[in-house]
Amino acid sequence: MRWVAVPPKKTAAMSHLKSIDGGKSVLSTTLECVRRTLDVESEGLAALRASLQDALGPALVAAVQRLKEARGRVIVTGIGKSGHVGQKIAATFASTGTPSFFVHATEASHGDLGMITADDVILAISWSGETTELKSIITYSRRFAVPLISMTSNRDSALGGQSDIVLELPRAAEACPHGLAPTTSTTMQLAIGDCLAVALLEAKGFTAHDFKTFHPGGSLGASLKYVTDVMHHGDALPVVSGDEKMSEALMVMTTKSFGCVGIVDGTGVLIGVVTDGDLRRHMGDDLLGTRTRDIMTKNPKTAPTTMLASAALELINASRITALFVVENDKPVGIVHVHDLLRAGIV
Repeated sequence: MRWVAVPPKKTAAMSHLKSIDGGKSVLSTTLECVRRTLDVESEGLAALRASLQDALGPALVAAVQRLKEARGRVIVTGIGKSGHVGQKIAATFASTGTPSFFVHATEASHGDLGMITADDVILAISWSGETTELKSIITYSRRFAVPLISMTSNRDSALGGQSDIVLELPRAAEACPHGLAPTTSTTMQLAIGDCLAVALLEAKGFTAHDFKTFHPGGSLGASLKYVTDVMHHGDALPVVSGDEKMSEALMVMTTKSFGCVGIVDGTGVLIGVVTDGDLRRHMGDDLLGTRTRDIMTKNPKTAPTTMLASAALELINASRITALFVVENDKPVGIVHVHDLLRAGIV
């Protein structure tokens, strides 16, 4: 038998990759552009990291301290692409425990300056530092002694010269081939905003529990739920004593519908569980008359009340079980089933 190579069938997607520029395909040309963009922006971030050894490092430390000590809010402002970056930074601050909101530089001079109080701290973002629209906010901050932190590439600019703390970013090439569209510059601004937010988060001891308070919705909110948020408790608990006969335990298992029953001692401490698997392993004529402690699985997997629901799901999957008792002081206070976790959106 002779094998003949058959060329791959041409797909609709491939038909769009026509040759251009002397034989180069759209695909190869686009990927070259993507790689060049990532390389240029990576060089900008590398320059940003290197500048920590100079004035930027101490300035960031001073900025974090000033923001942490603020009795009011962090007011982030800017215009154009810097304004869009500022909105993201303000949102990140707010969601990680630092009260913050964005004030549009233009709207500030038309009444929004009233949003800023003497207890606040202003973070003004301008790559050139010469943004005309920032003039009213700069003047307002100086008049009412509102601390002003600037993020700019020019310390000697109008903005930098009036600021209490200047986060001077290195002048790096834009990824735009014309050097016009803000690309590398906005990437660095976003990176510094994240640095400030994470440093503040750690300085304030912001925890996952705090994070959940500000993120109750969506998959993120679901992943930050605790087992106590989704567990069954009270009369729903499938629990019997270790001296109870299996005939009674089976009734509880059937009624509660969790596929297991918890076994407790005289003080209410969980000492084991009986599962469907235990029943199959001990199937016989004398099963119904056997005490639960004699066939239970000892030292079962349990979850403390402080465990995140996502961690509980991971434990259930790793242990190849379907339900998990929630305990407090070794006593069962709840039970969570894998279906409860999935319905709650835990992934």
